[in-house]
Amino acid sequence: MQKILVKITKNKIAKIFICSVSLILGNITFSYAAIVPPNVQLADKQEITRNNFSEPSSLDPHKSEGSSEFDILRDFFERLIDTDKKENIIPALAENWETKNNKTWIFHLRKGVKWSDGSPITAHDVVFSFRRLVTPDTISPYGSYLIQATVVNARDVLSGKKKPQELGVKALDDATVEIVLERPKAGFLQMLAHPAMSPVSEQVIKKYGNKWTQPQHFVSNGPFKLSAWVVNEKIIGVRNHHYWDDKNTVINKVTYLPLSDYKADLNRYMTGEIDISNGGPSEFLPTVKKKFGEQLHVSPIMSVYYYLFNTQKSPFNDVRVRQALALALNRNIITDKVLGNGQKPAYDVVSPGAGGIYLKPPEYASWTQDQRVAKAKMLLNEAGFNEKNPLRFTLLYNTSDAHKKIAIAASSAWKKHLGVEIILQNQETKTQNDSMAQGNFEVTRYAWNADYSSPTSFLDIFTSGNTNNHTQYQNKEFDQWVLKADETNDPADYQQAIDILNQEIPAIPVYYYVRVKLVKPYVGGFHVDSMGNIPTKDLYIIKH
Repeated sequence: MQKILVKITKNKIAKIFICSVSLILGNITFSYAAIVPPNVQLADKQEITRNNFSEPSSLDPHKSEGSSEFDILRDFFERLIDTDKKENIIPALAENWETKNNKTWIFHLRKGVKWSDGSPITAHDVVFSFRRLVTPDTISPYGSYLIQATVVNARDVLSGKKKPQELGVKALDDATVEIVLERPKAGFLQMLAHPAMSPVSEQVIKKYGNKWTQPQHFVSNGPFKLSAWVVNEKIIGVRNHHYWDDKNTVINKVTYLPLSDYKADLNRYMTGEIDISNGGPSEFLPTVKKKFGEQLHVSPIMSVYYYLFNTQKSPFNDVRVRQALALALNRNIITDKVLGNGQKPAYDVVSPGAGGIYLKPPEYASWTQDQRVAKAKMLLNEAGFNEKNPLRFTLLYNTSDAHKKIAIAASSAWKKHLGVEIILQNQETKTQNDSMAQGNFEVTRYAWNADYSSPTSFLDIFTSGNTNNHTQYQNKEFDQWVLKADETNDPADYQQAIDILNQEIPAIPVYYYVRVKLVKPYVGGFHVDSMGNIPTKDLYIIKH
C-alpha cells in the first residue's frame, strides 16, 4: 500500500486508505512466518547465532535508537501492525482496523493475546506505551515520532505543555485502541511497524522501573523473549510460546553477538560459531567471495551513512565551512577502495527510491572531483581558513574498524585538498549516542535507517525540535516544505525540501548502505527487505 500512497495526491489518499482497510477487515490470516518448503528436512536443533555487530545500548523499545537495538527488538516485540517482505502492511497484534476519515483510527487486538509471562495484553498497555514514548521524563530518542505521525497533542505532551493523558490515543475497551491524528497521514500505518511503537507491559514497568529490561524481569510480546544478557558478550532469545503465532515459528533459540571486529566475526563464521555474519570490509571481500560464493549476500537498503555537523558550534555555524568539507570529500574512494561491497556514493540524505520517489541530487554531484575541490578551497578561504590559519576539528566515530578506516580516508582527503587538521576520536556506541544527545561533538559519524518507506523519514530528523536532530539545525522554510510534502506526497515538494538541505548541509552524506551478510547454506528463509530487516521468525535450520 505504501508504494501506492507516495505517488498520489492528497485528495486521493482517503480512497486508497478506505479500500485498503476494507481489504484488511476481511478474514486475513497471513503473518510473518517461517515458510518451510515441503521437500526440506529440518534439523533437530533449531538454534541460530547472529552477529549483531555492536552491543545494544538498551532493550527498552522507547529508549533505543539504532540498528543494534532494533534488530533484536523486532524479534522480541510485535507492534499493532507489521510489514511483509515487500513492504505490504499486514496485521500483527491488531487483527484488524478501520477508519472513516483517515484521522480517527480504530484498532482491534487479537483475542487472547498474551505477554511472554502469560498475562493478557490489553488496549491499556498499548495506550500506556504510546504515552510513555512521548512523556518528557522518558527522554526517548523517538519521542518526536508521534509528532511525525501527527497524533493529536503529541507535540504539546513532549514539550510538557500537556499531560500524557491528553495524547490522542485511548482504549475504548480492553481490546480496542483509538488513535486520533491531527490530519491525514499517508504513511501512518507503516509508521506503526517501527520498533519504537512496540507495546510494553505497564504492570512490569511500574513494578521494576528501569530494571525491567533485565532478563529476570523482561516481558515481551513477540516471537522471542529475553533469556540471558551478558554485556559485551551475547544476548540470548528463546521462543515465546505465549506468542499468538508461535505455531509458525521454527527457531527455538537465537543468540546475538556484539562483534564489531571483522576478523573475529569472519573467524567465528568459518569455525561454525556464527550462522549469520557480516561480510566484512573490502580487503576481505575477494577472499570471502572466492571461499564462500553464494553464502555472501549483498542487499541494498534504505539507509544513509553521513557526518553530522554541530551547527551551533563555531566554525560549523558557517555554511561555507560545511559546504567546503562536503565538496572536498572523495566519496568514490570510500565506496570503492575502503568498502568495496557495492555501496553507492551519497550526495543527499534521502535514499534513492524511498517511497518510490527519486529526487534530483545537488549540482555538484555531476562535477569532477577537481571542480569540487576548487570550489571548496574558495569557500574555506572566504570563511577565513587558509595555510596560515588552518581549519581544525575533532571527528568523532563509534568504535569500529570500518568507521575508523572511513574516518581516516575522509580526514586524509580534507588534509590533502584543504589543509584541514583533524583529530580522530572513537567512542563506544552508547557513549557516542550520549555525546550526540548532549551536543558534545564537532563532527560525528552517524547513519540513518529509514523508519518507514518515505523521503519524510530521512528529512524529518533535520526539522526543528526533532529529538533525533543532533545537528541542532533549524530552518523554518525547510520545516514547512517537509510538512507540506508529508501532506501531499508530491515529489516536487520533497525536492524543495531536499534542495534547501543540499544547500545548507547540516550533514555530509557519504554513501548509501548495503547489508552484507555471510549466511550458512543450512539457514533457510533468509531475506533482507529494503528496510534492512531480517526477522528470526522467518528463519529455520535445514538438516545438514
